[in-house]
Amino acid sequence: MSLTLPSKLFAQTDSLAAGDSLKIMHNSMPVSHTYTEDINAPAKAAFYSAILPGGGQAYNRQYWKIPIVYAALGTAFYFYRQNNLLYHQYRDAYQNRLLGLPDPYPEYDTETLIKAQNYYRRNRDIALMLSVLAYALNIIEANVAAHLRQWNINGQLSFKPIRISPYTHKYTFGFHLRLTF
Repeated sequence: MSLTLPSKLFAQTDSLAAGDSLKIMHNSMPVSHTYTEDINAPAKAAFYSAILPGGGQAYNRQYWKIPIVYAALGTAFYFYRQNNLLYHQYRDAYQNRLLGLPDPYPEYDTETLIKAQNYYRRNRDIALMLSVLAYALNIIEANVAAHLRQWNINGQLSFKPIRISPYTHKYTFGFHLRLTF
């Protein structure tokens, strides 16, 4: 047994005619969000920064940040390379000494070679972590910058520092932050 009802019975009619607009009221204040068509997509900015460091900053049209990204990554990779080179030199010298072969550091005792290996290995690992951190910050910064470009910041959002004590109502040293929306 089946029951068939006409589809017009449950249909809704469009209450807004062409050309009408809808205003949203919040606490009897009109709420308007202004969105433009050229908003940067945060996911796209993060993707570009992940593929090519600084790509998200270029996508966000913040070209002045690109040298900062490359300086941070270049510095971290430079220290990684230098510490890795010195670590391998001291490690090879230590291994040569254990095998009875001549090493380039005859003036150092075995304990000093071990300490030098540990020192440069630790610094190499820290430089590698800083490289990964700089790469991640590049991606996060591009994403956050693209998110922040989506908001309409106008005169209603303001910072008004005043120097009045809330207890004595006299001028004092300090700041009171009042956000007015």
